[in-house]
Amino acid sequence: MSGSPQIVLPCLDEAQALPSVLAGLPAGWPVLVVDNGSTDGTADVARSLGADVVVEPRRGYGAAVHAGLVAARTEVVAVLDGDGSLDAEVLPAMAATVADGRADLAVGRRVPVSAGVWPWHARAGNALIAALLRRRGVPVHDIAPIRVARRQALLDLAVADRAFGYPLELLLRAGAAGWRIAESPVAYRARAGGRSKVSGSVRGTVRAARDMTGLLR
Repeated sequence: MSGSPQIVLPCLDEAQALPSVLAGLPAGWPVLVVDNGSTDGTADVARSLGADVVVEPRRGYGAAVHAGLVAARTEVVAVLDGDGSLDAEVLPAMAATVADGRADLAVGRRVPVSAGVWPWHARAGNALIAALLRRRGVPVHDIAPIRVARRQALLDLAVADRAFGYPLELLLRAGAAGWRIAESPVAYRARAGGRSKVSGSVRGTVRAARDMTGLLR
């Protein structure tokens, strides 16, 4: 692998979180912020801190991630949320797993650092979906939004979901394609700012679960 992986950060109204998020990323790794229709100046904050920005007006987590993959320019890419909840210190080890051929896809398994970080409704939904994935032969215990893989391989999977079901469809397609998947623990903490679009409310969790369970039928 030549050069550092590019980090894709799908963002919707993360202006408050971005300064600490960008400061916590591996030094020297190029960063691409995908602004998914923010109204709080997320794109301006990202540019002021040295990140490249792509604007994806179509709302949806999957739409933002896909736009980032299309725009990325490195062989290997990393994707994580722009809210500061996931410890980016795991990225170099995850990238090495992909670069040296031990895995086709490196993913994180969230480990809450304190009580209340991961609301019960979000954790329960995640556990159920992960159990269904394992029954299908996909060896994961989480569908955490942090992962590293080769950019072209991700695009070749042709993930179609453009909403919250994107991570699940990616895992399903990767499993069907025989990808080797390596799961590593990643510290999961409170957001650096704002409110989660998924776990921050029962409604958000239900909406995400609806997007995902349709893929498991």
